[in-house]
Amino acid sequence: MKQAVYGFLLAVQFLTRIPVPFQCPWNKYTSRWAIRSYPLVGAVLGFIITIIYMLLESSLPLPIMTLLIISLWVWITGGLHLDGWMDVADAVGSNASLERKWEIMKDSHVGSFGIIALLFLLAWKILLIYFLLESGIPIYFFILILCFSRLGAVVLMIFLPTAKQQGLAWEWKKNVNRYDCLYAMIPVLALLFFFNDFLYFLPGYILFIGLFGAWVFRTFKGTNGDLLGTAIEGGELWGLAITWIYFSFVIV
Repeated sequence: MKQAVYGFLLAVQFLTRIPVPFQCPWNKYTSRWAIRSYPLVGAVLGFIITIIYMLLESSLPLPIMTLLIISLWVWITGGLHLDGWMDVADAVGSNASLERKWEIMKDSHVGSFGIIALLFLLAWKILLIYFLLESGIPIYFFILILCFSRLGAVVLMIFLPTAKQQGLAWEWKKNVNRYDCLYAMIPVLALLFFFNDFLYFLPGYILFIGLFGAWVFRTFKGTNGDLLGTAIEGGELWGLAITWIYFSFVIV
């Protein structure tokens, strides 16, 4: 139990700006529990965003509320996954060889493709959040989207090879196996049980993980931290998009 708590707190330290007031030990047990806790941390982040919205929705106009939510979303995650999103965009936009793509991703400087990709990602998120809040659908979609997108990163980390036997993704992957996905799925299944209006997330994210995983393997032959961060950012945008589509065109 102690290792599980340490693992959860390690995941909080790594994935968020939420302060953890002490140093958690890193070992094969705590790192394994940290990976299992990714979706749970996502649910916590979604819960924070949901609470902030419920507290302020009556006192702020919708455009300001939307901008506040996306600002909180970026701040509370520290922009960690946005950095990966930009690095991958620079690599893909280069149309270079595979080895050159890896070099571009390791470069700390952001290129024009990364900036363009960031602007479009945030613009689409802002637009979709605005429409979803305006439509009055149950606000709990934030919790499920942040939870599911981090489960996607866990699945890709476990089932795809790492491109190189070094780096942060390799260190995380060394101590996990496919059975850890079952632990990581517990928060997702619990949320779907309580919020069964959102059952469409299950096939939706199975499709996303399959397509994104196939693209990663074909393009990069394996994962790294930037690609897993991109999976989280892409998974969040995907969740917003399918929620808007579902409630706009399927539920009438």
